[in-house]
Amino acid sequence: MQNDITFYQRFKSDILAGLKVITIRDNKESHFKAGDKLRVGTFETDEYFCTIKIISVTPVTLEQLTEEHAKQENMTLNELKKVISDIYPNEKHFFVIHFSLL
Repeated sequence: MQNDITFYQRFKSDILAGLKVITIRDNKESHFKAGDKLRVGTFETDEYFCTIKIISVTPVTLEQLTEEHAKQENMTLNELKKVISDIYPNEKHFFVIHFSLL
């Protein structure tokens, strides 16, 4: 069975512990809707590791990211902005996907 969304392996334990409750994605992954249930796999191996339910999908720019977003990602705001810039180097518009573990 195919996974609906993937996360880097390094985020797996934070997701499973309920410490990471949002993900910030570009337009290619903005199609999820509140209520969607998604199979989650690791980016590196696509190995399934949990199912999440989408709570909300909200547009955001890099400049609009706050300490609250960082807390929901279980990192500092500087770390968060660096991670997003590393993953999406030329992108300015994103979507905050808020989820809960099922």
